[in-house]
Amino acid sequence: MDTFIYKSSRKEGLYLYITKKDDFTEIPQALYDSMGKEPTFVMTITLSKDKPLAREDVSKVIKNLQTQGFHVQVPPPALNLTTFKAPANYVN
Repeated sequence: MDTFIYKSSRKEGLYLYITKKDDFTEIPQALYDSMGKEPTFVMTITLSKDKPLAREDVSKVIKNLQTQGFHVQVPPPALNLTTFKAPANYVN
């Protein structure tokens, strides 16, 4: 399945996957608006259940594309350094 990936100009790490290049008719207006002025085209990939994606479950992406016409990849949660705990210091 050929997929076209766009990135948000407003939110770092937010990506939109669609099946028709530059066709945003299936995208809810609120989602499209949250991407910034206009999503920026990044790349075309061919999805296959045999080829994993770096940050997404390829089966979930394919299912979302088939059922709703798009998939949104949200950025990973930021690490909260204020709650970071140093490793225990064990003495032998």
